[in-house]
Amino acid sequence: MSKLRVHSFGISLDGFSAGPRQDVHNPLGVRGLELMEWFFHTRLWRGMHEGLDGGETGVDHRMAAKGFEHIGAWILGRNMFGPVRGPWPDESWRGWWGEEPPYHTPVFVLTHHAREPLQMQGSTTFRFVTGGIHAALAQACAVASGLDVRLGGGVAMVRQYLQARLIDELHLAVSPVLLGQGEALFAGLDLPALGYACTQVVPGERATHVLLQRAAPAH
Repeated sequence: MSKLRVHSFGISLDGFSAGPRQDVHNPLGVRGLELMEWFFHTRLWRGMHEGLDGGETGVDHRMAAKGFEHIGAWILGRNMFGPVRGPWPDESWRGWWGEEPPYHTPVFVLTHHAREPLQMQGSTTFRFVTGGIHAALAQACAVASGLDVRLGGGVAMVRQYLQARLIDELHLAVSPVLLGQGEALFAGLDLPALGYACTQVVPGERATHVLLQRAAPAH
């Protein structure tokens, strides 16, 4: 059975996983990119960008690479696909990653506004789901061919899946920064009551990697 997994999800010391005022210039909100600074030094990140060689291969790299193993589909929130709000004005926005996104699987985008599937290079197809988190998970599991489903974010969507007890594993990359404001990942959530426990802590070069797991399969 497919698991629902979250990987490399950045969080600050004061509990924020995105900064305020997200827009096309600040996809993770103001100062939000500081949460992913650890990732930008890895060979995995550099390998995603044509022409960038090298990169570190230590703990941070290995933890990030695990998030791409045994994955058959992704789920993204609308903000993770792009900064466009409301009804789609046209189909000119095709995601943050250009014509070849790094997913290489079907990607299900949660939205309130329907849109035709978008076929990209490298075997990525964006499918837009208007039926909510359960519908997106069912569709993703149906095409994952027994592999796991990765939940890419953003913050609001991860919170919804946590509240519904649907996430099986959550890998947090805790960065040594204080944002002071933004989107708080765990505000109002009682994780022990929802069945989650910390099962592993791994110090990395620029982040501390924390693994939370749910006590029993959620689906």
